[in-house]
Amino acid sequence: MTTNDDAVLYQRDPAYIPRIAAVHDMCGYGKCSLTAAIPILSAAGCDVCPVPTALFSAHTMYKDYTFHDTTDILNDYLDAWVKEGVELDGVYSGFLGSADQVAIIQRLYREYPNALRLVDPVMGDGGHMYPTYTAELCEAMGALADGADVLMPNLTEASILTGRDYPGKNLTPEEATDWVGALLDLGAKSVVLKGIDRGDGKIRNYVATAAAGTDGVLELAHEKLPYMIHGTGDAFASALCGAVMAGRTLADSARIAGEFVRSAMRSTRNQPHFEERGVSFELSLGELTGLVK
Repeated sequence: MTTNDDAVLYQRDPAYIPRIAAVHDMCGYGKCSLTAAIPILSAAGCDVCPVPTALFSAHTMYKDYTFHDTTDILNDYLDAWVKEGVELDGVYSGFLGSADQVAIIQRLYREYPNALRLVDPVMGDGGHMYPTYTAELCEAMGALADGADVLMPNLTEASILTGRDYPGKNLTPEEATDWVGALLDLGAKSVVLKGIDRGDGKIRNYVATAAAGTDGVLELAHEKLPYMIHGTGDAFASALCGAVMAGRTLADSARIAGEFVRSAMRSTRNQPHFEERGVSFELSLGELTGLVK
């Protein structure tokens, strides 16, 4: 039987650079979304093709930001890719600007049926939706769970996807396993449930595959640093996707992503205004480059 320790989702040819469509917003300031995905996936040896779902001056945790929904340009954008014969090995989706953009991602799935579907269902955190999100958009986002090769929600997003009440981040292992099972029931082929915090100095992520089921759920614990930084979720998801595309197992990819974020947060602490500027991952990119050397 397949276990979560040996689930390899992508067979990497060392001489080949896989191409990933990164369907995410672009923030001018705040170190998240595409400004994280592009360098992190590139460091892991991927050719990153951005599909910008929105343009922000800064992310929504700042008091002042501008927001521009790009939905109207995306079909023409992808039509040009078709005309040029662009090929993809993966579709990594995150923050969306509107409910209509789910159809854009589903178009990519139809046109690139062999590409891995890597879904970070970015909708909120701490029990709250992000300011630009609506109930309609969250409902539409749920369509991406069915058939996802990797579904990577935090607990807020898991509660939205499953229709359960948000329980707070302090889950027992048994409760976490139950939540993972509910996410697998949505049709995902594998799940990484992120950011469970029991207040004991550790951050835990839970990894499961549909093939192994909830009997094979893995708990991965990483040191929790005594400060919070914006953008760590995007850094984690991007690093996980990069490790998967480097040919690592799902469990190993989740471990690599967790350690990458921890390392990046240590660097962040040394930067001026570090609590505002977002996660400083630049000095940790070598950890991912080493995956494909």
